[in-house]
Amino acid sequence: MKKIKEVLVVEGKDDTKQINRAVNADTIETRGSAIDEDTLALIQKLADQRGIIIFTDPDFSGEKIRKIVAEAVPNAKHAFLPKNEGRPDKAGGSLGVEHASPEAIRAALDHVYTETTAAPTLITHEDLMAAGLIGGAGAKERREQLGELLQIGYVNGKQLEKRLRMFGIQPADFAAALKQVRAKEDK
Repeated sequence: MKKIKEVLVVEGKDDTKQINRAVNADTIETRGSAIDEDTLALIQKLADQRGIIIFTDPDFSGEKIRKIVAEAVPNAKHAFLPKNEGRPDKAGGSLGVEHASPEAIRAALDHVYTETTAAPTLITHEDLMAAGLIGGAGAKERREQLGELLQIGYVNGKQLEKRLRMFGIQPADFAAALKQVRAKEDK
């Protein structure tokens, strides 16, 4: 079983259980989006000692936690689980890492990104508009598919350019993913 050097920041104990079925990793649980100061201080300490990977649920609460932790630990790494991989088997459940298969967890952890504020803008707002990713019919669905293909998670139109820059997505990778999105639409 693959050993992860960094500590994974997850939301709860069920996430930890599911991750341990997929990889050998230590986790720290935020226990929801209201992260207390002690937990945040511990995350910062672990980031200095071993590094951290933020691996939260692909939903609003998960994004809120990701932002809080990333603000406290700017050099944090990020792993994203596609929404379709985090769906519960039973109706009425919420999206989450705890519902992901071991294969989906390993795939997410194989594509880890590190934020960088110094990254140049390689993909412009105009590029996103021309690609139909901002505004207009189907833009949200295209962004969801693009986020899955690039493994950067889902973001709204206002945040897409920033996320692409933060993770240094190259124009060639963007174009290849966009080609796949368009191919699905043409079917």
